[in-house]
Amino acid sequence: MLELDDIQHILLTRTPAITGRYEFLTFDSPAGGRMWLSELLPKTQSATEAVATIDESDRWVTLAFTWNGLRALGVPEESLATFPDEFREGMAARADILGDTGTAAPEHWLGGLARDDLHAIAILFSRTDEQCRRSIDEHDQLLARTDGARSLSYLDLNASPPFNYAHDHFGFRDRLSQPVMKGSGEEPTPGSGAPLEPGEFILGYPDENGPVANLPEPQELSRNGSYMAYRRLEEHVGLFRDYLREHAETPDEQELLAAKFMGRWRSGAPLVLAPEADDPGLGADPIRNNDFNYKEMDPFGYACPLGSHARRLNPRDTAHNMNRRRMIRRGATYGPALPEDAPDDGVDRGIAAFIICADLVRQFEFAQNVWINDKTFHELGNEHDPICGTQDGTLDFTVPKRPIRKVHKGIPAFTTLRGGAYFFLPGMSAMRYLASLGD
Repeated sequence: MLELDDIQHILLTRTPAITGRYEFLTFDSPAGGRMWLSELLPKTQSATEAVATIDESDRWVTLAFTWNGLRALGVPEESLATFPDEFREGMAARADILGDTGTAAPEHWLGGLARDDLHAIAILFSRTDEQCRRSIDEHDQLLARTDGARSLSYLDLNASPPFNYAHDHFGFRDRLSQPVMKGSGEEPTPGSGAPLEPGEFILGYPDENGPVANLPEPQELSRNGSYMAYRRLEEHVGLFRDYLREHAETPDEQELLAAKFMGRWRSGAPLVLAPEADDPGLGADPIRNNDFNYKEMDPFGYACPLGSHARRLNPRDTAHNMNRRRMIRRGATYGPALPEDAPDDGVDRGIAAFIICADLVRQFEFAQNVWINDKTFHELGNEHDPICGTQDGTLDFTVPKRPIRKVHKGIPAFTTLRGGAYFFLPGMSAMRYLASLGD
């Protein structure tokens, strides 16, 4: 049975936050880091608390730590050595594996995210702009009076209309396909797959292959924890719109090309179920908008291209051992919306997302390496994910069509990675353990 009162809420709940801040921290002393943690602990909600107070709460706090951050808090070396290699090395050190090269390479990352002194993140989600300002002020005051903990950088989130928390800056509805865990109390929508064993996402539970060995020690630190891969993707909205106008003649054709890149219409309606025109009613209906497969309904990609973003990130029934690749996605947009008819203004805007899983290599790194940045995905030959894959102007995107397919040559980078990191998301008891180190 899931220990919901010991699991941080972000793993199991989707809060109605519309704004917030990601604060990245460094600890100059173990005592300072533990003091910071101790003061934030009462404001950090478990899954049980978040569900019970979802209607009246207006802020939600999540805390997570890098491997260097755990060391900075005073976790013993023998315990640190039990964490998996990929987490200990960190995302920046594994850039070549992830395809984070060229302009996406760690030397170009913002906010100090490639530095060894990135120790922690405080995710401050808020329901209103007013509460967001209060949360930021309170955290600033905490840092001001805490010797040994300071801000390395921050990213303010912006979910202002028309791109609210459920849409990205390209205008696509986001987060439509999420896995469901056994014991969570949530029922999967049609097409989302059966509930999965909790160990696919949370440490200390059986996964789809049974009991899991070799968890980080001690158990009070690892149990009910998880790993988070943070990715900050700048979206080049003006470039995306220009490309659509240059390669499709009418507004309807532009919308269709955009949908072919994504695998869904901007409303969220899947191309497999709405191949010719958008269907906003379908896109807004959680009972229908995920109820499809590829192997039987669209095996050759005539509706949804084989290399589209949605098909790559969730190949469904066309992938081997799919239940061992699922991940939980959380996050938000940042930066102001670009008005529909405005030229590109050079302002940084995009998505700042967390991919949560129990095994960074088997889940997140596999998706990055094999699904997103493998040129031969589905035997395509020379393609990366057209939305979030690494693009250098030499790759293609194929739109299957009878009698002649359309190949778009030299796809530009519609997004650019601006930073990333691997975090450990402790359970509530584990955070109390961390705060008490040195006592």
